Amino acid sequence: MTDDAAAPICLARPLPDPGDDRAGGCVAVRGVDGRPLHAAALKFFWGPMDCGKSTMALQMNYNHARQGRRGLVTTRIDRSLGPQVTTRIGLAHSAIEVTDDLDLRDLVRDALTDGVRVDYLICDEASFYNLDHVEQMADLVDNYDVDVYAFGLATDFRSCLFPAAQRLFELADEVARIQVEVLCWCGREGLLNARVVDGRVAREGEQVVIGDTVDTADVRYQVLCRRHYRSGDLGPRD
Repeated sequence: MTDDAAAPICLARPLPDPGDDRAGGCVAVRGVDGRPLHAAALKFFWGPMDCGKSTMALQMNYNHARQGRRGLVTTRIDRSLGPQVTTRIGLAHSAIEVTDDLDLRDLVRDALTDGVRVDYLICDEASFYNLDHVEQMADLVDNYDVDVYAFGLATDFRSCLFPAAQRLFELADEVARIQVEVLCWCGREGLLNARVVDGRVAREGEQVVIGDTVDTADVRYQVLCRRHYRSGDLGPRD
């Protein structure tokens, strides 16, 4: 590489003047929140239904905001069917609804244009995002120095990986299973999300169908251990 080769550019926060002895190249530069530039990461937190993914997403947003960091919260197909992140324990937070044609990078660009700093993105229900969105998450980390925290299911009702989840497993700097234990009706650890239609475990159908976990729902979901998922045993009924 020649001495006059172009220096790397950090898009999220401008580099200091080249004459500033503190610059030391792009990697040594610190952002306005004090963290080294290029220290951002893409992290994927996953687990079955009812393990607290959305709760953890809101807690993480709270923790970062409390330390002065600025972030955006996004979601797709939340159980409320509205532009918000909701949890089964009653917490809720307004959010940006992710549509097929939304570019996550545009959210950051628009904020920067308006003079608003973006340090991180919270992406709830990430398994329902499309593959382009996951690539955009990686771009935000690598080229904009924005932390991205994605939360979602790993597998669908057929026990197959969601495409976005698979790509997150492939690209994420860190993948962590949420440790809140969800139990099958039998007491074993619940691993798989069964779709229940007319009282039976569905094996075919659209990958994404909105449902709930209450017994009265036309389409509902129930977490089962592998043994009872495979056998279709939903447990005793009153």
